Amino acid sequence: MLRFSTAGESHGESLVATVSGMPAGVTVDQEFVDRELWRRQKGYGRGGRMRIEKDTAHILSGVRHGKTIGSPIAMVLANNDWKNWVDILPVEVGDATKHKAVASPRPGHADLAGSLKYDFPDARYVLERASARESAARVAAGAVAKLLLRAVGVEVASHVIRVGKAELGRAATWEEIAALQLKDEVLLNCVDSEAEAAMKAEVDAVLRTGDTVGGVFEVVVHGLPPGVGTHANWDERMDGLLAQAVMSLQAVKAVELGRGVTAAESVGSAVHDAIGYEGAPEEGRGFTKFSREQNNAGGIEGGISNGEDVVVRGYLKPISTLRRPLGSVSFETREPVKAAYERSDVCVVPAAGVAAEAMVALTVARLVVEKFGGDSLREMQRNFNGYCEQIRAY
Repeated sequence: MLRFSTAGESHGESLVATVSGMPAGVTVDQEFVDRELWRRQKGYGRGGRMRIEKDTAHILSGVRHGKTIGSPIAMVLANNDWKNWVDILPVEVGDATKHKAVASPRPGHADLAGSLKYDFPDARYVLERASARESAARVAAGAVAKLLLRAVGVEVASHVIRVGKAELGRAATWEEIAALQLKDEVLLNCVDSEAEAAMKAEVDAVLRTGDTVGGVFEVVVHGLPPGVGTHANWDERMDGLLAQAVMSLQAVKAVELGRGVTAAESVGSAVHDAIGYEGAPEEGRGFTKFSREQNNAGGIEGGISNGEDVVVRGYLKPISTLRRPLGSVSFETREPVKAAYERSDVCVVPAAGVAAEAMVALTVARLVVEKFGGDSLREMQRNFNGYCEQIRAY
């Protein structure tokens, strides 16, 4: 099984990502991994931390001469801000007078719940791990998963479809979404310039008032053949795994597959994707001789990919840390106070989309590894191609 994990705190010395279960022979492009990390740092409305950090993944193991070797991959991402926190958050006992307490829990964060859970006198240690800074390590791991998927012709990309009340009012093509990943400047990662300008206006409005704004991102998996995932067991369904993966990201409060939200208020005949038979695989795609009139299912039926693009949306709440804080309570006195303020972003929807790409890529790569197997990439590609020939002939 392909697995990953992360370690590290927001203001610690570094973040760590590990990936195990990768077949040998996958080309690991350092520039690609670092560009994914760069994409996560960009977007209109990011805070001061992004001006401090320049994320890069230092690969310690599992890759030699530019290719995976079948052993676990370990990567370290240094926190440049660590130099400002060496005495505040030392590993050793250190000087307690230098500790920088989070004296009042922030509504919407893990501060209060985590402090109660772990019996901490303030929320500093909770904040350090609960922070979305951790998602940088996920993006590094996801970049490796993307490189594996690319080796069998599967691509993963995202775009923003809503910020605040400003929304993309049309469907985006795969080509438009894929083109966004190549841009050297990132505003709000929307395929439509007019919609993006309206989104920027939403961010500007909350910037003026000291507030924050959320939105919706969409992740698309392109080129995945039908038959990945299973209906056989509840915890192996692709839709369930994707929902958990995207929901696990900081500030995501809802996940949608295909037309999941609007389907609930529609009649069945307007929702389900009619099936046709073309007699020959579609040019440039060629998985099967079957066709679909639309893709309301978001590429998944019964927990199994159906050959259409897999479409996953994440609904991101506004960032919880506000420059004009909400009411809270002092940990020490229990008296009413304003919530603590930590340096923060105003809008992170584009960055959250990049982190969601990583989670989707890791989930799909896990299912691809489980279905097609192989200790080496060549073995996996042989199995993958053999399966594609089988379903083309169905």
